[in-house]
Amino acid sequence: MLFEGLIGLSTLGYVIVALVLTHITIAGVTIFLHRHQSHHALSLHPVVSHFFRFWLWLTTGMVTREWVAIHRKHHAKCETEEDPHSPKTRGLLTVLFAGAWLYRKAAVNQDTLEKYGQGTPDDWLERDLYARNPLLGIILMGALDLLLFGGAGLVIFAVQMIWIPLWAAGVINGIGHFWGYRNFETADASTNIIPWGILIGGEELHNNHHAHAASARLSSHWWEFDIGWFYIRLLAFFKLAKIRRIAPKVRNMAGKHIDVETVRAIVRNRFHIMKLYGLKVIRPVVSEVRVSVDRKTQRLFRRARKLMTREDIPLEGVAKDTLDKALQQSHVLKTVYEFKQQLKEIWVKTSNNQAGRVKRLQAWCVEAEQTGISALQEFAHYLRGYTLQEV
Repeated sequence: MLFEGLIGLSTLGYVIVALVLTHITIAGVTIFLHRHQSHHALSLHPVVSHFFRFWLWLTTGMVTREWVAIHRKHHAKCETEEDPHSPKTRGLLTVLFAGAWLYRKAAVNQDTLEKYGQGTPDDWLERDLYARNPLLGIILMGALDLLLFGGAGLVIFAVQMIWIPLWAAGVINGIGHFWGYRNFETADASTNIIPWGILIGGEELHNNHHAHAASARLSSHWWEFDIGWFYIRLLAFFKLAKIRRIAPKVRNMAGKHIDVETVRAIVRNRFHIMKLYGLKVIRPVVSEVRVSVDRKTQRLFRRARKLMTREDIPLEGVAKDTLDKALQQSHVLKTVYEFKQQLKEIWVKTSNNQAGRVKRLQAWCVEAEQTGISALQEFAHYLRGYTLQEV
């Protein structure tokens, strides 16, 4: 009787059970560990918070402090040798298939835990049970699966054990920094894998998260869906969660003069500005100048366009030579690239003098409008009315 389990289901029933159990785990990772504990984007009712702590102990054996510290270090040292799990430095296949090993390797670094693990739960349950006996929860989960579902429970348990290492540690940390689309030109290689964040709780929208790390909502456009955000809104409706921060909405006020609020909006949403510059200025200008050159130069300009746009591509070696050759071939390309670099200086250079930033932005817009490059002129006009709407 034990091998058959207390609950007998059809094959489809067992599949549904496995998907539901693993989805609860994914929800716990994205809502509790990621958005709540790591970034404080929302607060959770103690009952909800402890449910997720208990469930993640059963299904993953992960220690909250370790996970939070490793993730915060990932943001602080992204794409460098100190990044615990960057495919740029570790290799895509290593992160994809050995992400759990990279996690365990980083978790034994006490300096990382001390520096980045502050503010996580430190009660007796965490100290004496969850953190001290992480494997005990996994053993209990396996025994429970076997008791309830018999032999099928062992398969369900195996799926549960591989789910987070594969999807969270592997796919998000690996493919989420290698392949996909980008709404924001962040300095790292983060991407949105697909616009429908369902299977991994919304974490598929990884580039959006790196642009606005403290946002409880990971979706950015109306056509993107973040199921984790749906659950958070549901919890908030029942007073079980409080949303603290989400990314602002962009507005454009025609006829507005550049002021301190304009500068604050641009600096705060600088990754969006860089993405727009690539779409509205660099891309159309490259397409325009390619028309009047030979095929060899066309190929050069096509390669250079990505280098002029993507902020995460280091301009060294072949990449730098390619860009330099392209800029030498076209005064127009050189101009729009130089204006991009000058625009970045408004926020890259440390300055608390907002009045000075306003003057620099005003001068940038005037000079851009005087270039005679229509795409650059239109972008300068757009920046004059750039503002953010808190939601």
